[in-house]
Order: sequence, then structure tokens, then C-alpha cells
Amino acid sequence: MTSTGDPDTHSGDQQSEPTPRMGQLTTNLDDFSPQRVAERVEEFGLAKSRSHPLQSFVLGTLAGGFVGLGGLYFTVVTLGGSTWHYLAGGIVFAIGYIIAILAGTEVFTSNNLLMMALASRKVTLVQVLGNWGVVLCANAIGASALSLVFLASGMPESEGGDIGRHAIQIAADKAALAPLNAFALGVLGNLFVCLAVWVALAGRTVTDKIVGTLLPLSAIGALELEHAVSTLYFIPRGLLVQAFFPALAQGSPEIPLLGAATTFLAVTAGNIIGGSLVVALSYQLVYVRPSRRA
Repeated sequence: MTSTGDPDTHSGDQQSEPTPRMGQLTTNLDDFSPQRVAERVEEFGLAKSRSHPLQSFVLGTLAGGFVGLGGLYFTVVTLGGSTWHYLAGGIVFAIGYIIAILAGTEVFTSNNLLMMALASRKVTLVQVLGNWGVVLCANAIGASALSLVFLASGMPESEGGDIGRHAIQIAADKAALAPLNAFALGVLGNLFVCLAVWVALAGRTVTDKIVGTLLPLSAIGALELEHAVSTLYFIPRGLLVQAFFPALAQGSPEIPLLGAATTFLAVTAGNIIGGSLVVALSYQLVYVRPSRRA
């Protein structure tokens, strides 16, 4: 649910504002309250669950590519391997996700917030699972397509082949994660993602959204947390580099296919727990349910 176009163009918030007079400055610089953000998340959940599957698929494909762009930038910046390189890598990784948010695309991890609308019985479980399935498949296609572009560009052989070897190493490290580690890193990763989307929905301007989301999203790269969509870019890319650039694969660790699949499944499960249960249901319980009882 990464689209952050303002739903209040059809809501009472904007209708309640007085009609501006000629030359009168009317820009409202106040952020939305947590209560209002919770309502906006529900509105987006309702809209996303009712989207045509083709629309969700196209937007999801774009999102997979955008998140992959952040992953590509991350790969180059973290080539040095130091803490500072990973801190900078986290910041540039966030750029891909920020583009996905501002461009109104659909990312599986942030669409986990649809659970709030489900808990309020505004959408059905079938609608939520259908959206997640379409968007996740589309994210995978977009991310994999970018991996092919990466190969065709010749970038794996840049810097004397260091970029290609680093791409293999990133994939191998992810595929080697123990399932419990991958799951826990997935929970933490989507906590940051969904909180970043929450902050984006609290802002009114593009500047609000960029400033508010940059640090939470940068934590994913800087702390090497796990994110299902970026995993769909990093691991296939590493496998492709290993297959098509055998000279670069020499001396690099193997990427076990079983380990890669296990990591993806564990990360995806962790993302769902972190985004759907910890963020969406907690805020639904605190802000939405009491207001309905009043």
C-alpha cells in the first residue's frame, strides 16, 4: 500500500476548510493526527483491495523495479564493506522505496497494512490475500527484470569485477541465513517499512513524506534487515551473475537454492507479522476500535 496520494480530496477533512479568498494563503502545514492516519490507512486498504488485478499487477511490477534500483545503489555504495559504507548504503537503498511510495506503486510489504481494514471488517480475507498474491508476484517480476538489466549493462564487471563479486556475496549471505534469523530480520524490516508508510500518510507534502520516511527506510540497509521484495532482487541477481559470469564466481561462495527459498519464505512470513500484526493491528486496536465504540 505504498501509494500516498491524498485520500482527503474526497473526505470531510478538506470539505470542512473554508473557501479561500483571492490572494489568501491557505496551505495547511499541520500533519495529520495519528487518529486520522489510522483512518487513512483503512481508506487505502479499502481502495487497494478493490483495485483491478491488472492495475495492481502493473503497479506492483513497477514497484519491484524501483525497490531493486535502491538495491543496485546499495550494492555499489557498500562495496567498501565498512560500517560507514553500510550507513550510506542504507540511505541510498531508501531512495528506491521512497520512489515507490511517491509514485503510487504497490509493494507487498507495505500492503501488509491492509490488515487494518480487514480487522475493521471493511474488506474480506479473500480480498487481502488476493491483493498480496498479485502484488508479490508482480514485485518479483519487476525485481527480476531489473536483475537482467543489471547483467546486460556490464556492471558486474565494473571495478575489476568487484561489483559482480559483491552481488554474489550479498545473495550468498542472504541464502545462508538460518530460518529463525531470516524471520526475525523480516519482522524488524517490515516494522520500519510500515512505520515509514505510516509517517508518509501523516504528511501533507512531498517534502514531509521524503523527510519522514528517509531514516526509517534507511535502517533496512544500514542494519542489514530483510525485506521480501529486495530479497527478490538480491538473490536472483546473485544467481544470474554466478551463472553468466563464471570468472567472477570463482572464489565466491555458492548460493544454495534451498537456502535461498527458505530465506525468502521466512522473510516473507516475518514481514507479514511485522507489518500486519505489530503495526496494523496494534494501531487498529488503539485508534480505530475505540472511536467506533464511542
